[in-house]
Amino acid sequence: MEELREFTNVNRTKNFDAIAKQSFDLLIIGGGITGGGIALDAASRGLKVLLLEKGDFASGTSSKSTKLIHGGLRYLKQFDFWLVKEVGSERAIVHKLAPHLVLPEKMLLPLIEGGSYGKWLTSIGLKVYDILAQVSGDDKRQMLEKKPAMKLEPLLPKKILNGAGYYAEYRTDDARLTIENIKTSIKHGAEALNYARVTDFLYKKGKVSGVVVNDELNNTTYKINAKYVVSAAGPWVDELRSINNSKKGKRLHLTKGVHLVFPKEKLPVKQSVYFDVPDGRMIFAIPRGKVTYVGTTDTNFNLDKDNVQTDLADAIYLISAVNNMFPDIHLEMDDIVSSWAGLRPLIHEEGKSASELSRKDEIFTSDTGLISIAGGKLTGYRKMAERTVNRIAQRMEDEHGVELVQCITDKLPLCGSAFKKFKHVKKYMDEISNRLQTEGFTAYDAWYLVTTYGIQTDLILATYANLRIKDPYVRLIRAEVQFSIAHEMSVTPMDFFIRRTGRLYFDIDSVREYMQPVLDEFQKTFGYSKQEIQQFKEKLLNELDTHSNFSLDRRV
Repeated sequence: MEELREFTNVNRTKNFDAIAKQSFDLLIIGGGITGGGIALDAASRGLKVLLLEKGDFASGTSSKSTKLIHGGLRYLKQFDFWLVKEVGSERAIVHKLAPHLVLPEKMLLPLIEGGSYGKWLTSIGLKVYDILAQVSGDDKRQMLEKKPAMKLEPLLPKKILNGAGYYAEYRTDDARLTIENIKTSIKHGAEALNYARVTDFLYKKGKVSGVVVNDELNNTTYKINAKYVVSAAGPWVDELRSINNSKKGKRLHLTKGVHLVFPKEKLPVKQSVYFDVPDGRMIFAIPRGKVTYVGTTDTNFNLDKDNVQTDLADAIYLISAVNNMFPDIHLEMDDIVSSWAGLRPLIHEEGKSASELSRKDEIFTSDTGLISIAGGKLTGYRKMAERTVNRIAQRMEDEHGVELVQCITDKLPLCGSAFKKFKHVKKYMDEISNRLQTEGFTAYDAWYLVTTYGIQTDLILATYANLRIKDPYVRLIRAEVQFSIAHEMSVTPMDFFIRRTGRLYFDIDSVREYMQPVLDEFQKTFGYSKQEIQQFKEKLLNELDTHSNFSLDRRV
Protein backbone atom coordinates (compact mmCIF):
# COMPACT_ATOMS: atom_id res chain seq x y z
CA MET A 1 0.00 0.00 0.00
CA GLU A 2 1.43 3.37 -1.04
CA GLU A 3 2.60 5.71 1.73
CA LEU A 4 1.62 9.36 1.29
CA ARG A 5 2.57 12.47 3.20
CA GLU A 6 -0.38 14.22 4.82
CA PHE A 7 -1.58 16.86 2.38
CA THR A 8 -4.68 18.45 3.84
CA ASN A 9 -6.46 21.70 4.63
CA VAL A 10 -7.79 20.41 7.95
CA ASN A 11 -5.12 22.38 9.89
CA ARG A 12 -4.87 25.13 7.28
CA THR A 13 -4.22 28.14 9.53
CA LYS A 14 -1.50 26.30 11.44
CA ASN A 15 0.10 25.16 8.17
CA PHE A 16 -0.09 28.65 6.64
CA ASP A 17 1.46 30.21 9.77
CA ALA A 18 4.31 27.69 9.71
CA ILE A 19 4.99 28.22 6.01
CA ALA A 20 5.00 32.01 6.37
CA LYS A 21 7.82 31.76 8.94
CA GLN A 22 10.08 29.98 6.44
CA SER A 23 12.18 31.21 3.55
CA PHE A 24 12.19 29.23 0.30
CA ASP A 25 14.66 28.70 -2.50
CA LEU A 26 11.84 28.78 -5.04
CA LEU A 27 8.28 30.06 -4.82
CA ILE A 28 5.94 29.07 -7.67
CA ILE A 29 2.74 30.95 -8.45
CA GLY A 30 0.18 28.75 -10.19
CA GLY A 31 -1.02 25.26 -9.31
CA GLY A 32 -1.70 23.96 -12.80
CA ILE A 33 0.28 21.30 -14.64
CA THR A 34 3.18 23.69 -15.37
CA GLY A 35 3.49 24.85 -11.76
CA GLY A 36 3.09 21.30 -10.48
CA GLY A 37 5.75 20.07 -12.89
CA ILE A 38 8.15 22.83 -11.83
CA ALA A 39 7.53 22.06 -8.13
CA LEU A 40 8.40 18.39 -8.67
CA ASP A 41 11.47 19.12 -10.80
CA ALA A 42 12.85 21.68 -8.34
CA ALA A 43 12.07 19.68 -5.18
CA SER A 44 13.61 16.53 -6.66
CA ARG A 45 16.81 18.49 -7.31
CA GLY A 46 16.97 19.47 -3.64
CA LEU A 47 15.46 22.97 -3.65
CA LYS A 48 13.16 24.15 -0.87
CA VAL A 49 9.94 24.79 -2.78
CA LEU A 50 6.57 26.42 -2.14
CA LEU A 51 3.71 26.39 -4.64
CA LEU A 52 0.77 28.79 -4.30
CA GLU A 53 -2.51 28.58 -6.25
CA LYS A 54 -5.20 31.29 -6.11
CA GLY A 55 -8.05 28.80 -6.58
CA ASP A 56 -8.03 25.04 -6.41
CA PHE A 57 -5.22 23.10 -8.01
CA ALA A 58 -5.83 22.59 -11.76
CA SER A 59 -8.88 24.85 -11.65
CA GLY A 60 -7.83 26.83 -14.73
CA THR A 61 -6.47 25.53 -18.02
CA SER A 62 -5.17 22.30 -16.46
CA SER A 63 -8.62 20.76 -16.03
CA LYS A 64 -10.03 22.01 -19.34
CA SER A 65 -7.83 20.46 -22.04
CA THR A 66 -8.76 17.70 -24.51
CA LYS A 67 -7.19 15.39 -21.92
CA LEU A 68 -4.78 13.85 -24.39
CA ILE A 69 -1.05 13.29 -24.05
CA HIS A 70 -0.49 13.56 -27.77
CA GLY A 71 2.13 14.59 -30.28
CA GLY A 72 0.23 17.36 -32.00
CA LEU A 73 -0.12 15.89 -35.48
CA ARG A 74 -1.59 19.13 -36.81
CA TYR A 75 1.63 21.00 -36.02
CA LEU A 76 3.31 19.09 -38.84
CA LYS A 77 1.13 21.13 -41.20
CA GLN A 78 2.69 24.26 -39.64
CA PHE A 79 6.18 22.73 -40.09
CA ASP A 80 6.69 22.95 -36.32
CA PHE A 81 8.94 19.88 -36.28
CA TRP A 82 10.70 20.82 -33.01
CA LEU A 83 7.39 20.90 -31.12
CA VAL A 84 6.21 17.62 -32.65
CA LYS A 85 9.51 15.93 -31.78
CA GLU A 86 9.51 17.12 -28.18
CA VAL A 87 5.90 16.40 -27.25
CA GLY A 88 5.92 13.22 -29.32
CA SER A 89 8.87 11.90 -27.34
CA GLU A 90 7.32 13.03 -24.06
CA ARG A 91 4.22 10.90 -24.56
CA ALA A 92 6.07 7.65 -23.83
CA ILE A 93 7.89 9.17 -20.84
CA VAL A 94 4.74 10.47 -19.15
CA HIS A 95 2.99 7.14 -19.82
CA LYS A 96 5.90 5.37 -18.10
CA LEU A 97 5.63 7.68 -15.06
CA ALA A 98 1.91 6.98 -14.57
CA PRO A 99 0.60 4.16 -16.81
CA HIS A 100 -2.67 3.99 -14.85
CA LEU A 101 -3.36 7.64 -15.62
CA VAL A 102 -1.83 8.10 -19.07
CA LEU A 103 -3.55 5.37 -21.07
CA PRO A 104 -2.73 4.12 -24.58
CA GLU A 105 -5.32 5.40 -27.04
CA LYS A 106 -5.25 4.45 -30.73
CA MET A 107 -6.39 7.30 -32.96
CA LEU A 108 -8.21 6.92 -36.27
CA LEU A 109 -7.79 9.69 -38.86
CA PRO A 110 -10.47 9.27 -41.58
CA LEU A 111 -9.46 10.26 -45.10
CA ILE A 112 -12.54 11.65 -46.84
CA GLU A 113 -13.24 13.17 -50.25
CA GLY A 114 -12.38 16.87 -50.14
CA GLY A 115 -10.93 16.54 -46.64
CA SER A 116 -7.88 18.23 -45.10
CA TYR A 117 -5.69 15.15 -45.38
CA GLY A 118 -4.99 13.17 -48.57
CA LYS A 119 -3.82 9.55 -48.47
CA TRP A 120 -0.27 10.13 -49.71
CA LEU A 121 0.46 13.19 -47.56
CA THR A 122 -1.11 11.54 -44.52
CA SER A 123 1.06 8.46 -44.98
CA ILE A 124 4.20 10.59 -45.24
CA GLY A 125 3.07 12.85 -42.37
CA LEU A 126 2.37 9.97 -39.99
CA LYS A 127 5.68 8.37 -40.95
CA VAL A 128 7.50 11.61 -40.10
CA TYR A 129 5.43 11.76 -36.90
CA ASP A 130 6.61 8.27 -35.91
CA ILE A 131 10.25 9.16 -36.65
CA LEU A 132 10.17 12.45 -34.74
CA ALA A 133 8.40 10.85 -31.77
CA GLN A 134 10.60 7.72 -31.87
CA VAL A 135 7.55 5.45 -32.07
CA SER A 136 8.29 1.73 -32.25
CA GLY A 137 6.58 -1.67 -32.46
CA ASP A 138 2.80 -1.95 -32.73
CA ASP A 139 2.40 1.77 -32.09
CA LYS A 140 3.81 2.64 -35.52
CA ARG A 141 1.31 4.16 -37.90
CA GLN A 142 -0.76 2.06 -40.26
CA MET A 143 -2.51 3.20 -43.42
CA LEU A 144 -5.90 1.51 -43.78
CA GLU A 145 -8.10 0.97 -46.78
CA LYS A 146 -11.80 1.76 -46.60
CA LYS A 147 -13.02 -1.66 -45.42
CA PRO A 148 -10.69 -2.10 -42.39
CA ALA A 149 -11.28 1.55 -41.45
CA MET A 150 -15.05 0.94 -41.43
CA LYS A 151 -14.52 -2.19 -39.36
CA LEU A 152 -12.67 -0.17 -36.71
CA GLU A 153 -15.31 2.55 -36.75
CA PRO A 154 -18.63 1.64 -38.44
CA LEU A 155 -20.04 5.14 -37.91
CA LEU A 156 -17.68 6.70 -40.46
CA PRO A 157 -19.22 8.13 -43.68
CA LYS A 158 -19.04 5.15 -46.04
CA LYS A 159 -19.92 7.10 -49.20
CA ILE A 160 -17.03 9.59 -48.96
CA LEU A 161 -14.48 7.55 -46.99
CA ASN A 162 -11.26 6.71 -48.83
CA GLY A 163 -9.38 5.05 -45.99
CA ALA A 164 -7.75 6.13 -42.73
CA GLY A 165 -4.55 6.68 -40.86
CA TYR A 166 -4.21 4.72 -37.62
CA TYR A 167 -1.68 5.82 -35.02
CA ALA A 168 -0.93 5.84 -31.29
CA GLU A 169 -1.66 8.53 -28.71
CA TYR A 170 -2.44 8.58 -24.96
CA ARG A 171 -5.46 9.75 -22.98
CA THR A 172 -5.35 11.17 -19.45
CA ASP A 173 -7.22 13.17 -16.84
CA ASP A 174 -5.37 16.48 -16.84
CA ALA A 175 -6.49 17.53 -13.34
CA ARG A 176 -5.44 14.17 -11.88
CA LEU A 177 -2.08 14.41 -13.65
CA THR A 178 -1.64 17.83 -12.06
CA ILE A 179 -2.54 16.76 -8.52
CA GLU A 180 -0.29 13.68 -8.73
CA ASN A 181 2.64 15.85 -9.82
CA ILE A 182 2.02 18.15 -6.86
CA LYS A 183 1.63 15.24 -4.44
CA THR A 184 4.87 13.71 -5.72
CA SER A 185 6.62 17.05 -5.16
CA ILE A 186 5.30 16.95 -1.56
CA LYS A 187 6.95 13.55 -1.12
CA HIS A 188 10.20 15.25 -2.15
CA GLY A 189 9.81 17.98 0.46
CA ALA A 190 7.86 20.71 -1.34
CA GLU A 191 5.00 22.66 0.25
CA ALA A 192 1.82 23.62 -1.61
CA LEU A 193 -1.30 25.62 -0.78
CA ASN A 194 -4.48 26.08 -2.77
CA TYR A 195 -6.82 29.08 -2.35
CA ALA A 196 -3.74 31.24 -1.77
CA ARG A 197 -3.79 34.33 -3.99
CA VAL A 198 -0.59 36.29 -4.60
CA THR A 199 -1.50 39.98 -4.48
CA ASP A 200 1.93 41.64 -4.59
CA PHE A 201 5.67 41.04 -4.62
CA LEU A 202 8.34 41.68 -2.02
CA TYR A 203 11.62 43.30 -3.14
CA LYS A 204 15.15 43.53 -1.83
CA LYS A 205 17.61 45.83 -3.60
CA GLY A 206 15.24 46.09 -6.55
CA LYS A 207 14.89 42.34 -7.01
CA VAL A 208 11.88 40.12 -6.25
CA SER A 209 12.45 38.45 -2.89
CA GLY A 210 9.05 36.97 -2.11
CA VAL A 211 5.31 37.58 -2.29
CA VAL A 212 2.33 38.92 -0.41
CA VAL A 213 -0.32 36.21 -0.35
CA ASN A 214 -3.92 36.20 0.81
CA ASP A 215 -5.46 33.08 2.32
CA GLU A 216 -8.73 33.16 0.37
CA LEU A 217 -10.50 30.84 2.82
CA ASN A 218 -9.69 32.75 6.00
CA ASN A 219 -9.04 36.21 4.48
CA THR A 220 -5.65 36.52 6.14
CA THR A 221 -2.59 38.10 4.53
CA TYR A 222 0.96 36.76 4.80
CA LYS A 223 4.41 37.72 3.52
CA ILE A 224 6.61 34.86 2.33
CA ASN A 225 10.28 35.17 1.37
CA ALA A 226 11.98 33.31 -1.46
CA LYS A 227 15.26 33.57 -3.37
CA TYR A 228 13.50 33.07 -6.71
CA VAL A 229 9.89 33.46 -7.83
CA VAL A 230 8.36 31.79 -10.88
CA SER A 231 4.98 32.70 -12.30
CA ALA A 232 3.32 29.71 -13.96
CA ALA A 233 -0.12 31.28 -13.70
CA GLY A 234 -1.32 30.40 -17.19
CA PRO A 235 -3.90 32.92 -18.44
CA TRP A 236 -3.07 35.20 -15.48
CA VAL A 237 0.66 35.54 -16.27
CA ASP A 238 0.25 39.02 -17.73
CA GLU A 239 -1.62 40.27 -14.64
CA LEU A 240 1.23 39.19 -12.39
CA ARG A 241 3.79 40.73 -14.73
CA SER A 242 1.77 43.95 -14.53
CA ILE A 243 1.85 43.88 -10.72
CA ASN A 244 5.60 43.38 -11.06
CA ASN A 245 5.76 46.36 -13.49
CA SER A 246 7.33 44.08 -16.05
CA LYS A 247 7.07 45.27 -19.64
CA LYS A 248 9.75 43.02 -21.16
CA GLY A 249 8.81 40.15 -23.43
CA LYS A 250 5.76 39.30 -25.47
CA ARG A 251 2.16 39.32 -24.25
CA LEU A 252 -0.37 36.54 -24.04
CA HIS A 253 -3.06 35.75 -26.58
CA LEU A 254 -5.91 33.83 -24.96
CA THR A 255 -8.03 31.42 -26.98
CA LYS A 256 -11.00 29.39 -25.78
CA GLY A 257 -11.41 25.65 -26.27
CA VAL A 258 -14.73 23.91 -25.67
CA HIS A 259 -15.68 20.24 -25.26
CA LEU A 260 -19.12 18.60 -25.17
CA VAL A 261 -19.97 15.32 -23.44
CA PHE A 262 -22.61 12.87 -24.70
CA PRO A 263 -23.91 9.55 -23.35
CA LYS A 264 -22.16 6.61 -25.00
CA GLU A 265 -25.43 5.44 -26.54
CA LYS A 266 -25.92 8.80 -28.28
CA LEU A 267 -22.42 8.85 -29.79
CA PRO A 268 -21.29 5.19 -29.73
CA VAL A 269 -17.91 5.50 -31.42
CA LYS A 270 -15.89 2.34 -30.83
CA GLN A 271 -12.62 4.21 -30.60
CA SER A 272 -11.08 7.71 -30.77
CA VAL A 273 -11.45 9.57 -34.06
CA TYR A 274 -9.65 12.73 -35.24
CA PHE A 275 -11.83 14.11 -38.02
CA ASP A 276 -12.40 16.96 -40.46
CA VAL A 277 -14.78 19.87 -40.03
CA PRO A 278 -16.00 21.69 -43.17
CA ASP A 279 -14.24 24.92 -42.12
CA GLY A 280 -10.85 23.16 -42.21
CA ARG A 281 -10.40 22.54 -38.48
CA MET A 282 -9.99 19.10 -36.94
CA ILE A 283 -12.05 17.69 -34.06
CA PHE A 284 -11.58 14.77 -31.65
CA ALA A 285 -14.34 12.33 -30.64
CA ILE A 286 -13.08 10.29 -27.68
CA PRO A 287 -14.91 7.46 -25.85
CA ARG A 288 -14.31 7.43 -22.10
CA GLY A 289 -16.17 5.16 -19.69
CA LYS A 290 -19.89 5.92 -19.84
CA VAL A 291 -19.57 8.82 -22.26
CA THR A 292 -18.03 10.16 -25.46
CA TYR A 293 -16.64 13.67 -25.52
CA VAL A 294 -16.01 15.93 -28.50
CA GLY A 295 -13.73 18.95 -28.99
CA THR A 296 -12.24 21.36 -29.43
CA THR A 297 -12.95 24.88 -30.62
CA ASP A 298 -10.28 27.58 -30.97
CA THR A 299 -11.62 31.13 -30.69
CA ASN A 300 -10.21 34.39 -29.33
CA PHE A 301 -11.20 35.23 -25.75
CA ASN A 302 -11.28 38.67 -24.08
CA LEU A 303 -13.85 38.23 -21.29
CA ASP A 304 -13.68 37.23 -17.60
CA LYS A 305 -10.92 34.63 -17.22
CA ASP A 306 -12.51 33.34 -14.02
CA ASN A 307 -15.81 32.58 -15.74
CA VAL A 308 -15.19 30.74 -19.00
CA GLN A 309 -18.31 28.99 -20.27
CA THR A 310 -19.51 26.99 -23.23
CA ASP A 311 -22.01 29.13 -25.10
CA LEU A 312 -24.75 28.20 -27.52
CA ALA A 313 -22.63 28.96 -30.60
CA ASP A 314 -19.87 26.63 -29.34
CA ALA A 315 -22.35 23.80 -28.78
CA ILE A 316 -24.00 24.24 -32.19
CA TYR A 317 -20.60 24.25 -33.91
CA LEU A 318 -19.45 20.99 -32.32
CA ILE A 319 -22.77 19.21 -32.77
CA SER A 320 -22.83 20.21 -36.44
CA ALA A 321 -19.27 18.90 -36.83
CA VAL A 322 -20.20 15.50 -35.39
CA ASN A 323 -23.40 15.19 -37.42
CA ASN A 324 -21.48 16.12 -40.56
CA MET A 325 -18.81 13.41 -40.07
CA PHE A 326 -21.06 10.61 -38.78
CA PRO A 327 -24.15 10.42 -41.05
CA ASP A 328 -25.98 7.89 -38.87
CA ILE A 329 -25.67 10.14 -35.82
CA HIS A 330 -28.20 12.94 -35.25
CA LEU A 331 -27.12 14.74 -32.09
CA GLU A 332 -29.29 17.50 -30.66
CA MET A 333 -28.76 20.08 -27.93
CA ASP A 334 -30.71 17.99 -25.43
CA ASP A 335 -28.23 15.14 -25.90
CA ILE A 336 -25.44 17.13 -24.17
CA VAL A 337 -24.97 15.82 -20.64
CA SER A 338 -21.95 17.93 -19.71
CA SER A 339 -19.29 20.24 -21.11
CA TRP A 340 -16.20 22.23 -20.22
CA ALA A 341 -14.53 25.34 -21.54
CA GLY A 342 -10.98 26.52 -20.89
CA LEU A 343 -8.34 28.97 -22.02
CA ARG A 344 -5.03 28.47 -23.80
CA PRO A 345 -2.38 30.98 -22.66
CA LEU A 346 -0.60 31.30 -26.01
CA ILE A 347 2.13 33.74 -26.99
CA HIS A 348 0.73 36.54 -29.17
CA GLU A 349 1.98 36.82 -32.74
CA GLU A 350 0.83 39.70 -34.92
CA GLY A 351 -1.31 38.76 -37.90
CA LYS A 352 -1.97 35.18 -36.81
CA SER A 353 -5.41 33.74 -36.10
CA ALA A 354 -6.20 31.76 -32.95
CA SER A 355 -5.63 28.39 -34.61
CA GLU A 356 -2.39 29.52 -36.29
CA LEU A 357 -0.62 30.55 -33.08
CA SER A 358 2.33 28.44 -32.00
CA ARG A 359 1.94 26.15 -28.97
CA LYS A 360 5.58 26.63 -28.00
CA ASP A 361 6.34 27.78 -24.47
CA GLU A 362 8.48 30.82 -23.67
CA ILE A 363 10.22 32.01 -20.51
CA PHE A 364 10.40 35.72 -19.65
CA THR A 365 12.58 37.25 -16.92
CA SER A 366 11.71 40.76 -15.73
CA ASP A 367 14.21 43.45 -14.67
CA THR A 368 13.34 42.59 -11.06
CA GLY A 369 14.07 38.90 -11.56
CA LEU A 370 10.51 37.53 -11.79
CA ILE A 371 10.55 34.47 -14.05
CA SER A 372 7.35 33.84 -16.05
CA ILE A 373 6.54 30.90 -18.28
CA ALA A 374 3.63 30.75 -20.71
CA GLY A 375 2.45 28.88 -23.79
CA GLY A 376 3.13 25.20 -24.26
CA LYS A 377 1.00 22.06 -24.24
CA LEU A 378 -0.13 19.63 -21.55
CA THR A 379 2.03 16.92 -23.12
CA GLY A 380 5.18 19.01 -22.81
CA TYR A 381 4.74 20.02 -19.17
CA ARG A 382 7.76 18.05 -17.90
CA LYS A 383 10.17 19.61 -20.41
CA MET A 384 8.72 23.06 -19.70
CA ALA A 385 9.42 22.49 -16.02
CA GLU A 386 12.94 21.28 -16.78
CA ARG A 387 13.72 24.39 -18.85
CA THR A 388 12.37 26.65 -16.11
CA VAL A 389 14.36 24.99 -13.33
CA ASN A 390 17.46 25.00 -15.57
CA ARG A 391 17.04 28.77 -15.86
CA ILE A 392 16.94 29.02 -12.06
CA ALA A 393 19.89 26.65 -11.74
CA GLN A 394 21.95 28.90 -14.01
CA ARG A 395 21.12 31.94 -11.90
CA MET A 396 21.96 30.08 -8.70
CA GLU A 397 25.32 29.13 -10.11
CA ASP A 398 26.02 32.65 -11.40
CA GLU A 399 24.83 34.47 -8.27
CA HIS A 400 25.68 32.04 -5.46
CA GLY A 401 28.10 29.51 -6.92
CA VAL A 402 25.61 26.73 -6.18
CA GLU A 403 25.38 23.96 -8.77
CA LEU A 404 22.17 21.92 -9.01
CA VAL A 405 21.96 18.34 -10.17
CA GLN A 406 20.39 17.60 -13.54
CA CYS A 407 16.67 16.95 -14.00
CA ILE A 408 15.55 13.44 -12.92
CA THR A 409 11.76 13.68 -13.39
CA ASP A 410 11.85 11.35 -16.40
CA LYS A 411 12.63 8.58 -13.90
CA LEU A 412 10.27 9.54 -11.03
CA PRO A 413 6.98 7.58 -10.94
CA LEU A 414 4.06 9.76 -9.94
CA CYS A 415 1.92 9.10 -6.88
CA GLY A 416 -0.47 6.25 -7.57
CA SER A 417 1.92 4.45 -9.89
CA ALA A 418 3.47 1.15 -8.85
CA PHE A 419 3.26 -0.23 -12.37
CA LYS A 420 6.16 -0.83 -14.74
CA LYS A 421 3.92 -1.39 -17.75
CA PHE A 422 0.30 -0.94 -18.75
CA LYS A 423 -0.27 -4.71 -18.58
CA HIS A 424 0.39 -4.48 -14.83
CA VAL A 425 -2.32 -1.80 -14.57
CA LYS A 426 -4.78 -4.14 -16.28
CA LYS A 427 -3.83 -6.99 -13.93
CA TYR A 428 -4.36 -4.75 -10.88
CA MET A 429 -7.68 -3.58 -12.33
CA ASP A 430 -8.83 -7.20 -12.66
CA GLU A 431 -7.87 -7.81 -9.01
CA ILE A 432 -9.84 -4.76 -7.87
CA SER A 433 -12.79 -5.79 -10.03
CA ASN A 434 -12.85 -9.25 -8.45
CA ARG A 435 -12.71 -7.75 -4.96
CA LEU A 436 -15.54 -5.32 -5.70
CA GLN A 437 -17.88 -7.80 -7.40
CA THR A 438 -18.72 -9.39 -4.06
CA GLU A 439 -19.92 -5.97 -2.88
CA GLY A 440 -22.22 -5.47 -5.87
CA PHE A 441 -19.97 -3.15 -7.90
CA THR A 442 -19.42 -3.32 -11.66
CA ALA A 443 -16.33 -3.56 -13.87
CA TYR A 444 -16.79 0.17 -14.60
CA ASP A 445 -16.35 0.97 -10.90
CA ALA A 446 -13.01 -0.87 -10.82
CA TRP A 447 -11.92 0.87 -14.04
CA TYR A 448 -12.89 4.27 -12.60
CA LEU A 449 -10.99 3.73 -9.33
CA VAL A 450 -7.79 2.42 -10.90
CA THR A 451 -7.62 4.98 -13.74
CA THR A 452 -8.29 7.75 -11.22
CA TYR A 453 -6.18 6.72 -8.22
CA GLY A 454 -3.93 3.90 -9.38
CA ILE A 455 -2.46 1.90 -6.50
CA GLN A 456 -3.97 4.47 -4.10
CA THR A 457 -7.21 2.55 -4.66
CA ASP A 458 -5.95 0.26 -1.86
CA LEU A 459 -6.02 3.17 0.60
CA ILE A 460 -9.57 4.09 -0.41
CA LEU A 461 -10.80 0.50 -0.13
CA ALA A 462 -9.17 0.18 3.30
CA THR A 463 -11.22 3.19 4.44
CA TYR A 464 -14.30 1.73 2.73
CA ALA A 465 -13.90 -1.50 4.72
CA ASN A 466 -13.95 0.41 8.01
CA LEU A 467 -17.04 2.51 7.32
CA ARG A 468 -20.39 1.43 8.69
CA ILE A 469 -22.71 2.54 5.89
CA LYS A 470 -25.23 0.15 4.33
CA ASP A 471 -25.31 1.43 0.74
CA PRO A 472 -21.99 0.32 -0.86
CA TYR A 473 -21.89 3.21 -3.34
CA VAL A 474 -22.47 5.81 -0.62
CA ARG A 475 -19.82 4.10 1.49
CA LEU A 476 -17.32 4.13 -1.41
CA ILE A 477 -17.82 7.76 -2.32
CA ARG A 478 -17.44 8.80 1.32
CA ALA A 479 -14.19 6.82 1.42
CA GLU A 480 -13.09 8.70 -1.70
CA VAL A 481 -13.94 12.04 -0.11
CA GLN A 482 -11.98 11.15 3.04
CA PHE A 483 -8.96 10.28 0.89
CA SER A 484 -9.38 13.49 -1.10
CA ILE A 485 -9.49 15.61 2.06
CA ALA A 486 -6.59 13.84 3.82
CA HIS A 487 -4.21 13.48 0.87
CA GLU A 488 -5.29 15.88 -1.89
CA MET A 489 -6.15 19.20 -0.18
CA SER A 490 -9.85 19.12 -1.10
CA VAL A 491 -11.71 21.69 0.94
CA THR A 492 -14.99 22.06 -0.98
CA PRO A 493 -17.34 19.58 -2.69
CA MET A 494 -16.50 21.30 -6.00
CA ASP A 495 -12.82 20.34 -5.57
CA PHE A 496 -13.90 16.73 -5.22
CA PHE A 497 -16.60 16.45 -7.89
CA ILE A 498 -14.84 18.49 -10.57
CA ARG A 499 -11.05 18.24 -10.24
CA ARG A 500 -10.25 15.23 -8.04
CA THR A 501 -12.64 12.83 -9.78
CA GLY A 502 -13.91 14.45 -13.01
CA ARG A 503 -17.41 13.27 -12.11
CA LEU A 504 -19.00 16.55 -13.26
CA TYR A 505 -17.76 15.80 -16.78
CA PHE A 506 -17.73 12.03 -17.08
CA ASP A 507 -20.38 10.80 -14.63
CA ILE A 508 -22.59 13.82 -14.03
CA ASP A 509 -25.52 11.76 -12.73
CA SER A 510 -23.35 10.61 -9.83
CA VAL A 511 -22.96 14.25 -8.77
CA ARG A 512 -26.73 14.56 -8.49
CA GLU A 513 -27.13 11.19 -6.81
CA TYR A 514 -24.34 11.48 -4.23
CA MET A 515 -24.31 15.23 -3.61
CA GLN A 516 -25.74 14.92 -0.11
CA PRO A 517 -23.37 12.22 1.23
CA VAL A 518 -20.43 14.24 -0.10
CA LEU A 519 -21.76 17.44 1.52
CA ASP A 520 -22.21 15.51 4.77
CA GLU A 521 -18.59 14.31 4.68
CA PHE A 522 -17.23 17.83 4.17
CA GLN A 523 -19.45 19.16 6.95
CA LYS A 524 -18.31 16.40 9.31
CA THR A 525 -14.59 17.03 8.60
CA PHE A 526 -14.45 20.83 8.43
CA GLY A 527 -17.38 21.72 10.70
CA TYR A 528 -19.11 23.81 8.06
CA SER A 529 -22.31 25.54 9.19
CA LYS A 530 -25.71 24.68 7.71
CA GLN A 531 -25.58 27.96 5.81
CA GLU A 532 -22.17 27.15 4.32
CA ILE A 533 -23.33 23.66 3.29
CA GLN A 534 -26.41 25.20 1.66
CA GLN A 535 -24.15 27.59 -0.26
CA PHE A 536 -22.04 24.63 -1.45
CA LYS A 537 -25.20 22.83 -2.54
CA GLU A 538 -26.39 25.86 -4.51
CA LYS A 539 -22.95 26.19 -6.10
CA LEU A 540 -23.02 22.53 -7.16
CA LEU A 541 -26.52 22.89 -8.61
CA ASN A 542 -25.36 25.94 -10.53
CA GLU A 543 -22.33 24.03 -11.85
CA LEU A 544 -24.62 21.23 -13.01
CA ASP A 545 -26.85 23.70 -14.84
CA THR A 546 -23.96 25.67 -16.37
CA HIS A 547 -22.22 22.57 -17.71
CA SER A 548 -25.26 20.70 -19.04
CA ASN A 549 -28.14 23.07 -19.82
CA PHE A 550 -27.98 24.70 -23.24
CA SER A 551 -31.63 25.62 -23.68
CA LEU A 552 -32.26 28.89 -25.47
CA ASP A 553 -34.15 30.44 -22.55
CA ARG A 554 -31.07 30.09 -20.32
CA ARG A 555 -28.46 31.12 -22.86
CA VAL A 556 -30.14 34.17 -24.40
